[in-house]
Amino acid sequence: MMRAKQTKHGHYASPTYRSWRAMLARCSDPTHEQFKDYGGRGIKVAEAWKTSFQAFLADMGERPPDKTLDRIESNGNYEPGNCRWATRTEQNRNKRATAKDTQ
Repeated sequence: MMRAKQTKHGHYASPTYRSWRAMLARCSDPTHEQFKDYGGRGIKVAEAWKTSFQAFLADMGERPPDKTLDRIESNGNYEPGNCRWATRTEQNRNKRATAKDTQ
């Protein structure tokens, strides 16, 4: 997994930072339990976001309560313009179709 540049930003334990770290792991760590659904199928993270939590924070803002990181186009990358903070309900409506969903 690519290591992010370490700087002091005061967000280490914040929900926003945890979402950023989880996004990186899903897309770049083959041992992550969700890698097959993200990095394993080609979902990438914007270059600026890979190496800078501050860039991610500047683009996305703080994670609101009861929301998590969502890709607007579920087959698209984690990048500005394709990500939002969404509720679980919003995310469930935005899932990619699977073979069993279409039977």
